[in-house]
Amino acid sequence: MRHAIKRLALACAAAGALVTLAGCETATPYQPLNTQHASAGGYRDRQIETNRFMVEFSGNAVTSRETVERYLLFRAAELTLAQGFDWFETDARYTDRKTETFATPDPLGCTYGPGWCSGFWGPRWRYYRRGVWANWDPWMTQPLEVHEITRFTASAEVVMHKGAKPATGTRAFDARDVISHLSRDVQRPPV
Repeated sequence: MRHAIKRLALACAAAGALVTLAGCETATPYQPLNTQHASAGGYRDRQIETNRFMVEFSGNAVTSRETVERYLLFRAAELTLAQGFDWFETDARYTDRKTETFATPDPLGCTYGPGWCSGFWGPRWRYYRRGVWANWDPWMTQPLEVHEITRFTASAEVVMHKGAKPATGTRAFDARDVISHLSRDVQRPPV
């Protein structure tokens, strides 16, 4: 019995450490995409023509859709000014959503004590998820918790122009105005 209590305490400590580590993850800062660590997110761009770029910003699991789309516009504005242009318009702008589902198995296995693993008595739960009823019990090695992680990626073709932005056009942005209005909401990585 002591062994079971000790294993239970160790499992609780491990679960607490995992929750602490998961809580430490922060939203993707405004940064270039590192291809070796792409899951951390960031921006990348590719020149298509002299005044046309494909711009993309990918967020991690805790980066909101709004942040991903805001960083995409901010990158497009920065790129527009860096290329010597004044305003840009977005042509073919998309935000993709990728959701992964995984389950957390019972960390203790069959360490509850005599009778638990043989199925005579012990905890059992029924849960409803996505239109299906499912059961969980510790000796069937079924998952106790189902988790979903959603990541957003915004992309747009950006066409850059010189001169004053036209008064009409909902897809036209003055690059200096965009940077002026969005810069206070841009979180950069720590140095």
